[in-house]
Amino acid sequence: MFFSRMLSRKLSAVLVFIPLLVLAGCDDLNPSSADLRADVVPGSDGVQVEQKALDFTLSDTLYTDVTLSSEYPSADAVVLYFTMWCPICDSHMSYMRQYVVTNYPNVKFYFVDYVTGSVSASRQAQQSNGYTDFDVLVDTNHAIQELYNATMGTVIVMDSNGIIKMNEDFKDGSKLQTVLALLP
Repeated sequence: MFFSRMLSRKLSAVLVFIPLLVLAGCDDLNPSSADLRADVVPGSDGVQVEQKALDFTLSDTLYTDVTLSSEYPSADAVVLYFTMWCPICDSHMSYMRQYVVTNYPNVKFYFVDYVTGSVSASRQAQQSNGYTDFDVLVDTNHAIQELYNATMGTVIVMDSNGIIKMNEDFKDGSKLQTVLALLP
């Protein structure tokens, strides 16, 4: 009985202490909705909408180097989708396969694998997940993920001039389709 009361008191103290610890870590309990990012100068180099996309070269799963800037002249747009091969990513990529890719044959779609760590492992993940009909770029050292501040499900759309038209997390696919539909 003594031990159960002591355990109950300790548990109560922990339940009070944890929320206090969480609140102590908050910088601002009344945050504003102000966008604190720097203003974008359209056409400047960067990763935000209306900036010129930062160039990179990555290997695809067939060991072919792909340079982003070399893709613009031959496509109406380039779309990057950052994948972890998880069920959520699979649902996003399946949506793109079914509802987006077929409607935009002049758009170059790339899935960017930033988790497997090697071209061969990425190729295996691509094959086992059934995406051999898509180009997969392999970001072995997270350089592009970090460069673009991307995470699982981030979608970046660049027009034929390399100007970013979208850089946000995939939600339901409607924004991606709207952005692509507005391209010249």
